Amino acid sequence: MAVLAHEGIYPIMYGACPIPMGTGHRTGYLARPDTAGRFPATFVLPGLDGLGSFEKDLCRRLARNGILAISLDFYRQAGDPLDGYNTLSDARAIADLDELHAYVVSDDLEWAVGDEIAMLGVDVGGRFGLISAATRPWVRSLVLAYTPLTGDEDREYQVADFLDHLPVPVLGLYGADDDLVHPSTVDEAQNRNQHGQWLLYPGARHRFLDIDAPEYNASASQDAMGRILVFLKETLPPAIEEELG
Repeated sequence: MAVLAHEGIYPIMYGACPIPMGTGHRTGYLARPDTAGRFPATFVLPGLDGLGSFEKDLCRRLARNGILAISLDFYRQAGDPLDGYNTLSDARAIADLDELHAYVVSDDLEWAVGDEIAMLGVDVGGRFGLISAATRPWVRSLVLAYTPLTGDEDREYQVADFLDHLPVPVLGLYGADDDLVHPSTVDEAQNRNQHGQWLLYPGARHRFLDIDAPEYNASASQDAMGRILVFLKETLPPAIEEELG
């Protein structure tokens, strides 16, 4: 695993991470502070393109700020990621997250503080984070980045059905000019989840956080990343760092 030294607040360790699931392994990506101790943990749930450079960068940013971050490539196997997403049931995705959670909080690893994890869902990956937040006691908080809140009528679950009973803090980040997620659905989410923060950035479009995307919006991205870090630090337990010597 490569080591990125002295960038940001923490030096970090990061790289590909095979995650044991069932009788085999799945492709994952891990970034964590390169410091002895246990750290608050966040799952970064990829968008439709699967685990790519944007999700890896998110993991590294979180790690440089003292948060252990791990991402799982749900649906990009051989072939088109869209096919993988369409054939992955919601129940299977949530079961995968259950296994990922058991792996990350295992006493054998001694990585995470406690058993509760935050979810940071990108685009359709946020659907699995939202469903988990509503149904799993180990989810501590939820961040959604331009996750569609409608249009999943052909899926096993419809995420809008869970908005009224999300038991965790929520931060939703959306572009007011998103051509895939209508602003009215974000307003409706705020009405139904009034303790959450559902933000619309003027002039921002879909994928405004991703610096490699044509829709990247620097000012909205900078503000959103700052909010994500503050939100996670406020809703996750503090790190337990070990003194050496």
